[in-house]
Amino acid sequence: MVRPAVRREVAGHLQVAYDTSERRACHATGFGRSSQRYRKRADPQVALRMRLKELAAARVRYGYRRLHILLRREGWGVNHMA
Repeated sequence: MVRPAVRREVAGHLQVAYDTSERRACHATGFGRSSQRYRKRADPQVALRMRLKELAAARVRYGYRRLHILLRREGWGVNHMA
């Protein structure tokens, strides 16, 4: 199985090497055009995840519900409040 990033490179190489369109390059390789145009976005919740891990390490016996309450008290937008 080929990773999507490698597929994008292969299709891009075909476009440049054979001076062909994105559609033809994807069709020739059997890759979807939507995966060719996909761009990875940075995760906006990295800081929240780090704080959650800190709280969980400090309060080992707390469950997710209590940790959620602590995060809300600190002002973090958790779940649909983000």
